[in-house]
Amino acid sequence: MTAERFAVLLGLAALVGAAALALRDLVAARERVGPSRALLPALAAAAFASTIALRWQRLGHGPFLSMHEILASNAFSLSTALAVASAFDARVRARALTACVVLVVLAAWLAFVPANDTVLPPTYATPVLWLHVAASKLFLGLALLATTLACDRPLRARLAARVSDSSRADAAGVVATGELAAWQYLAAAVVAETLLLVAGAWWAQDAWGRYWDWDPLETWAFVTWAAAAAALHLRASRRWPLERTTWLIVPVFLLAFWTFFGIPFVSTAPHKGAI
Repeated sequence: MTAERFAVLLGLAALVGAAALALRDLVAARERVGPSRALLPALAAAAFASTIALRWQRLGHGPFLSMHEILASNAFSLSTALAVASAFDARVRARALTACVVLVVLAAWLAFVPANDTVLPPTYATPVLWLHVAASKLFLGLALLATTLACDRPLRARLAARVSDSSRADAAGVVATGELAAWQYLAAAVVAETLLLVAGAWWAQDAWGRYWDWDPLETWAFVTWAAAAAALHLRASRRWPLERTTWLIVPVFLLAFWTFFGIPFVSTAPHKGAI
């Protein structure tokens, strides 16, 4: 077993452990969870960083091209986002199950994807790429945090019958606090994706001589941005109760997931993930 693969499996194991703890917290209806919940996501992030560093040292370029590289970089960035949020935001660490499940899926996918060597194309040799990639990681991380908070109410609804009426009333207030935080994370995600689109257009001008060409990845990135902005607009304009609007966050994340992990690798456009 290579060191790169061992690091991937270690990251996967850490995320499975984090998911098991998050499930236990949910079943036990725990609201107060200590910052130690950040340790396993942090271990996973360190493991994925190790496999990226080893591959980078061997190939001489960052994780930008193949499905293996994209999965590894996103497993690292999303694990980091969860670790940081779990360390500093009590609302997230008590509601991390959905995020952990998504990360386990990504890490398992990474474990089975061939780690073929790649060569960096000339169009990727630009500093703007780093701004574009950083914004994309920030956007997806914030969207994942918003989604894990948005999914908390339906998960807890299945356990509502197990608690007393007074405990249920207390829990409802805490759940509402988490739902408000979900919208705050989504608003920050929209700002990050706006930067992503601007940096992407700048990169496209340098690489292909045009700012925008409506290729599939550009189009779906814009659709994702529009969906997130529309969800925020509905929340602000309609002033529906939180429990009636938080579900709008989930389709936004599903669109983002499709944009990041579907379109670049099924499209034949020049902007696909591997050129």
